[in-house]
Amino acid sequence: MRKLAILEPLLVFGLIVAYIWELRFTHPRCWIAIPALMLLSHLLRREGPRALGFEPRTLRHGLNELAPLLTLVALLMLAGGTLLGTLRQTAFDAGLAGLAAYLLWGLTQQYALNGYFLNRFDAVFSSRAASSSVTALLFSAVHAPNPFLMAVTLPLGWCATLLYRRTRNLYLLGIAHGMIGLLLFVTVPDSVSHHLRVGPGWFRP
Repeated sequence: MRKLAILEPLLVFGLIVAYIWELRFTHPRCWIAIPALMLLSHLLRREGPRALGFEPRTLRHGLNELAPLLTLVALLMLAGGTLLGTLRQTAFDAGLAGLAAYLLWGLTQQYALNGYFLNRFDAVFSSRAASSSVTALLFSAVHAPNPFLMAVTLPLGWCATLLYRRTRNLYLLGIAHGMIGLLLFVTVPDSVSHHLRVGPGWFRP
C-alpha cells in the first residue's frame, strides 16, 4: 500500500519535470493537467484549503515571528550586493511589479512543496526527517541544471518544510519565498545565478 501511495507524488513530479524540459515547448497548454491532478488528489482525500495551509487568520502572528529574521536576511543580502557591486539596477515600479510576481510565484511553489508533496510523503514515510529530506531533494532537483539554484533550494526547501509544520500557513511561506527569490535576483549576478533559469533555459546565454 505504501508503494502505491508514493507513486502519486512521483508521477506529479515527473510531469513537472517533463513540462519544464519538453512539454512546455511542444504542448504549452498541458500544464493545466498538473494542478488538475493535484486538485483531484485533495478532493479524494477531502483536504480543504485550511487543512493545506491556506489560513489567513494565523498570518499576522506568523509574520510577527518571522519578520525579524526576514529583515536581517534582506539587510545582509542587500549589504553584500552593495559591497560587491552586484546590485541590479531596477526602476521602482518595475521592482514593485517584480515583488508582486515573486510573491504569487512563491505561494504557488510553497503550495506544491508543502501543501502537496510534503503532505504526501508524510503519509508514506514514518519519519518526518525522511519526508522533509525527500521533499527538499525533489525541490532542488526541479531547479536543475542550475547549480546555484539547486544549492540554494536544497537547504531552503528543508527549512520550508519545518516552518510549514510549525505554522501550517502557506501565505507566510509564500511571502518569505517571494522576498528571498526577489533578493536573489537583485543581489546575485547573472554570472552566478544565470538569471535564475532552470531547464533548457539555463543553457541560453
